Amino acid sequence: MIYVNELVYCLTLLVFVFFSFQGIYLFIFSLAGRLVSSKKYRASTSLGTFVIYIPAYKEDAVIIETAKASIAIDYPAAKKKVIVIADSLQPDTIAQLQSLPIQIVEVSFEKSTKAKALNVALNQTTGAFDFALILDADNVCAKDFLYKMNDVLQSGYQVVQGQRVAKNTDTEFALLDAISEGTNNHIFRKGHTALGLSCAIIGSGMAINYTLFKAIMPDITAVGGFDKEMELQLLRKRICFGYAESALVYDEKTSQLETLKNQRRRWLSAQLHYMKRYLTDGFLQLFKGNLDFFDKVMQTILLPRIILLGISPMAFILSFIPGPALAPVYWLMLLVITYTAIIMAIPSQYFNKQLFKAIVKLPSAFLTMFKLFFKLKGANKTFIHTPHGHVKKQ
Repeated sequence: MIYVNELVYCLTLLVFVFFSFQGIYLFIFSLAGRLVSSKKYRASTSLGTFVIYIPAYKEDAVIIETAKASIAIDYPAAKKKVIVIADSLQPDTIAQLQSLPIQIVEVSFEKSTKAKALNVALNQTTGAFDFALILDADNVCAKDFLYKMNDVLQSGYQVVQGQRVAKNTDTEFALLDAISEGTNNHIFRKGHTALGLSCAIIGSGMAINYTLFKAIMPDITAVGGFDKEMELQLLRKRICFGYAESALVYDEKTSQLETLKNQRRRWLSAQLHYMKRYLTDGFLQLFKGNLDFFDKVMQTILLPRIILLGISPMAFILSFIPGPALAPVYWLMLLVITYTAIIMAIPSQYFNKQLFKAIVKLPSAFLTMFKLFFKLKGANKTFIHTPHGHVKKQ
C-alpha cells in the first residue's frame, strides 16, 4: 500500500509540474507584455518593393474583396504587386479576378496545400522584389499596413509579423476566437519581443525578405502547419523575427463550433507533429545558445488555453479528495497563476457585455477541444480547409 501511495504522489507531482510549466510560461510573457512598452520604429525613408501572395483554395466568397482591398493598400503602385493563387476557384470568380490589375496563378493539385501553392507562384513570379507578404484569402489589411511593415523590415529584420486582429465578432464562438487571437498577440508576439525573443509568426500578415523566401520555400512541405515548419527552420538558422504591432491585418474569425473544431484539429495535429520532430533538437540547440529555437519548441508542448482554463479549476476541486496527493494550496496557486496570465493577455476592448455571453460557451469549447485530442490521427496528412465568407457586418 505504501508503494501505491508513493506512486500516486509521484504521478500527481508530475502532472502538477507539467501544468505549472504551462501556467508560469504564459504568466511570464503575459506580464512582460504589460510591463514593457512596445518597441517603436522610425518611419523609413527607404520604401521596399513588396510582392503580395494570396493563396485561395475554394475561397470564392471572399477572394474578390481581399484582392480589391490589397490593391487599395496605401503604398506606391510601382512598389507592390498582388498575386492571387487560384486553387479550385469557380470560372466566374477567375473572370472577375482577371479584370483586376493583379497576376493570377492557377494551380491544381491532387492534394492541395499552402506550401505547394506558394512554391508554384514563386516559380511564376517575374520581377525583382525586396519582400514577400503572405495573406490569407479572407485578410484585409489596414491602409497603412505596408508602410508599417516596411518600417520594421528596414530596421534590420528579415521576417516580420503584423498584428492580426478580428474582422468579426458576430457570434460567441467568433468572439472566443477573436479573444484567442488577441491573447496570442500579447503573449507570443508582444510579450516575447519585450524580452528580446522572436515573436511567433502566423502564416498570414507576415512579410519576409524575398531572397530568403525563395531560398527556404522549396524545403517547406507541410500539409498542415505551414507557418510552424517555416518558423522552426528559420529560427534554427538563427534568423530573428520582428513584430509590427501597429501594422493591422483583419482576419475572419470562425463563427460556428463545427468550423472551429476543424480548424483547431488541424492546428493541434500540426503542433503534435512538430513537437515529436523537433523536441530533442530543441534541447541540443539550447546548449548551442539558440534560445529562440528552444523557446519555439517549448511552445509545441503548451496545451490550448481553453484546456488550461478547464483543467485548472477541476484539479483544484479534485485536490480536496483525501489521499496521497499535493495539498489544495498548490493547485490553487496554479489556478491563480494560469487565470491571471490569460486575463492579463486579453485585449481591453473585449471586456464588455458580450464577453459574458462568450464565457457561457467556454464549457462547450472546452469539451470540443478535449475530444479533439483523441481525433488527431491523420489530421496532419490531409489539408483541412476552413471556409470563409459568412461574416456579418459589425
